[in-house]
Amino acid sequence: MNKSIKHIAIAGNIGAGKTTLTSLLAKHYNWIPEFENVENNPYLSDFYEDMPRWSFNLQIFFLNSRFSQLAKIKSGEEVVIQDRTIYEDAYIFAPNLHSMGLMSTRDFDNYQSLFKTMQKLIAPPDLLIYLQASIPSLVENIQNRAREYEENIRLDYLRKLNQYYETWIETYKNGPLLIINIDDLDFVNKKEDLGLIIEKIDKEINGLF
Repeated sequence: MNKSIKHIAIAGNIGAGKTTLTSLLAKHYNWIPEFENVENNPYLSDFYEDMPRWSFNLQIFFLNSRFSQLAKIKSGEEVVIQDRTIYEDAYIFAPNLHSMGLMSTRDFDNYQSLFKTMQKLIAPPDLLIYLQASIPSLVENIQNRAREYEENIRLDYLRKLNQYYETWIETYKNGPLLIINIDDLDFVNKKEDLGLIIEKIDKEINGLF
């Protein structure tokens, strides 16, 4: 593998399989996984119950958590694979909440100002892997994992997020990008499907720089 590669990141909507794929790839490549802080998130359950009240708190929590991960990656020596990126927080989740009237303009402007300050101090991943998925695939995955706090996720919320993801990916110019559509893949239960993904990643990381 190219020795200058240090940071791989997996992006994708809720239910796309980011955490699972992060675990599988970390094991395969012997990379260090950095997961999204979901279980210890003090706002997530409240957020799904009352989005307008808790949206800003939730997004600040995620932004801080992701920024801490990036600082750790920058100072470390190991190759790290990250479950979700700081860009998704700033370009997808926060703008979506604002556009849906679930985050006030005052809070959104404050959030964006903080992100712009952070952006000057961070570097994009050496490879971004985007897990593209249709709404039916996302819903099926969310139902299968049966997380209690996700029971109240609205379909229009997922659809809007998908639209923001597609717009972001179309304009992503920060570095190498690998798009994987997961609608017809079962990389959890089918080794051949995981093998196809690994083959695509091998081509990317061996050809980088």
